[in-house]
Amino acid sequence: PRPLTPVSAVGGGLRWADPVPHGDEVWCVLEEFTGEGPGDVRRVPVAVPLDGSAADDRSRVRELTAATHRFVTGPRPSPDGRRAVWLAWDHPRMPWDGTELRIAEIAADGLLTDARTLAGGPDESVVQAEWAPDGALLAVTDRSGWWNPHRVDPDTGHAVNLCPREEEFGDALWKLGHRWFAPLADGTVAVVHGRGTARLGILDPATGELADAAGPWTEWSPALAVRGTRVAGIAAAPHRHHEIVCLDTASGHTRVIAEPHHDAVDPAYYPRPRARVLTGPDGREIHAQLYPPHHPDVTGPPDERPPYVIWAHGGPTSRAPLVLDLEIAYFTSRGIGVAEVNYGGSTGYGRAYRNRLRERWGVVDVEDCAAVAAALADEGAADPRRLAIRGGSAGGWTTAAALVSPAAEGRFACGVISYPILDLTGWAGDETHDFESHYLESLIGPLDKVPERYLDRSPVNRADRVRAPFVLLQGLDDVICPPVQAERMLAAVAGRGVPHAYLAFPGEGHGFRRADTIRRAVEAELALYALVFGIEAGAGVPPLELRS
Repeated sequence: PRPLTPVSAVGGGLRWADPVPHGDEVWCVLEEFTGEGPGDVRRVPVAVPLDGSAADDRSRVRELTAATHRFVTGPRPSPDGRRAVWLAWDHPRMPWDGTELRIAEIAADGLLTDARTLAGGPDESVVQAEWAPDGALLAVTDRSGWWNPHRVDPDTGHAVNLCPREEEFGDALWKLGHRWFAPLADGTVAVVHGRGTARLGILDPATGELADAAGPWTEWSPALAVRGTRVAGIAAAPHRHHEIVCLDTASGHTRVIAEPHHDAVDPAYYPRPRARVLTGPDGREIHAQLYPPHHPDVTGPPDERPPYVIWAHGGPTSRAPLVLDLEIAYFTSRGIGVAEVNYGGSTGYGRAYRNRLRERWGVVDVEDCAAVAAALADEGAADPRRLAIRGGSAGGWTTAAALVSPAAEGRFACGVISYPILDLTGWAGDETHDFESHYLESLIGPLDKVPERYLDRSPVNRADRVRAPFVLLQGLDDVICPPVQAERMLAAVAGRGVPHAYLAFPGEGHGFRRADTIRRAVEAELALYALVFGIEAGAGVPPLELRS
């Protein structure tokens, strides 16, 4: 291999994303740091020559248009080579709040000219745009309240919903390059769709008919690729890990082509999950996935209800997929139930559900997690005295917020907080990366207008309300939720008589990657539950030392 792109010693250097070949170039996004701060950055669509001449000469990288927006996706040229489209948005919006579908003419010199906004805006989220082989422009937008596929007139911007359903054909654009749909040569479109799920289907744009692919897979990643009549993607299911699967649309046959699922443990130990819709405050719906305790050879005492742990997912604009997770099986096979809560603000259930969290982070998510815990106790499925909550990143925030919130007071016996946000004011400053640096304006409100809200909701400022034991897990190389957030919380609870433990992991960033770290974190979590719930942790689990 030989390099195509130059390097830079400034800040985070030069980064390249969302590439697509175009003639003798690769069109992509350039992220260029202009200083040492996380916000000292510009992003622009560029063309990189394939002959390698730009590797030592930055001037050989052609900037296709001016850097007029903070965030852009890679440009997609039309089949006739006359036009290109891309997505753009600016702070303080996140891409699930509002994006713009941009279109421009491709001039004779290869530059993008006469750029204009074709669709989208502050309250419309376009998450993907592609040209079909016949030149039709397709885009997934939530203008109907749901991310549905549309055909967009490239001249007028008039959009026609190709499959108007209260389902999602897209999701939060956390990364460039997500591909929820892929046009096929015969005019049909492979789509990932569902309501709280992500199935693979083939859509006929002419009729709106949608046929799902055969097979056990219930969760397809936004990574579709097509060639001829075949569609390839990454898929999983409640009892199958992610594997690479191919659908032949001509025959309807679906098969695994790479990374096939192998049972790392006896599948008899896998949990038996089920999706639930529960009722929360004000009668609102809360979506959750329940994993009751399950062991092939052992059952709990008939007169004893099991402990349960509420799992709050990260994001928070995301969701917990219903797929095989051996970490969940680790706990359910030891007699501890798990409930994954897709609280208000989660994706997968339309824009209105997603918008429940606007300026209500730390309120709605906490109320929904507490409501699911209460429902499990009221139904007799869980022991009300042995309920816990855990989460990482935004889920770590929800966990900590639940331990200090009056809405969940007395509900949780303990918590496990991983690489969290705990101090909103600090995080809104310069303590995270550029992409999420204005996220709190929609989740909490503008800092300059509601500074007291940032103070009131931050767990570090409510440490006097913590009563339940907790474990705090942190990667020391985390640049998204840096260790200083955890350190402030530890200082705030010091000497207050709250049993807690802090495990810091050198070399780990946002989300743990090393096998030894993951094992230590899971064992520390089990050890906490054993202490609080009065159960046996089992042989080989190191004891957990709690300090007050």
